[in-house]
Amino acid sequence: MITVKDTLRATVRVSFDGKVTKEFHGPNALERFENEARVLRHLATRHCPFVPQLISADPKSLTITTSSCGSRVDYLDDERRKELFAELERFGVRHDDPDIRNVTYSQQLGRFCLIDFEFASLLDERSVSKHEQKE
Repeated sequence: MITVKDTLRATVRVSFDGKVTKEFHGPNALERFENEARVLRHLATRHCPFVPQLISADPKSLTITTSSCGSRVDYLDDERRKELFAELERFGVRHDDPDIRNVTYSQQLGRFCLIDFEFASLLDERSVSKHEQKE
């Protein structure tokens, strides 16, 4: 396993089979763990194709395991970054940390993907339904 992130809030490791393990620690670790797992479950029910798939969530160790969404992106113009995070809102989620460090590129999918949902929020279901009706 390779450690790709080790901060006060989380340690992220990628295994050789492509699974990503994120261990939450630091301030509000339980709350952030529960939120990320909840948001990823929601996105799975909405069939969002450009986010990691939640494989497991262990509340005892505050660890989630997900599929990989490719590799980190070094550059993305502001307009495309804003479009990508706005696209997520069609699936009922606002990321709340729309930084390039939360964007990856998947060669398998041939597209940009989003990661790191510990601060994301679910949008009001009524406003999501109205938005979908306009499309």
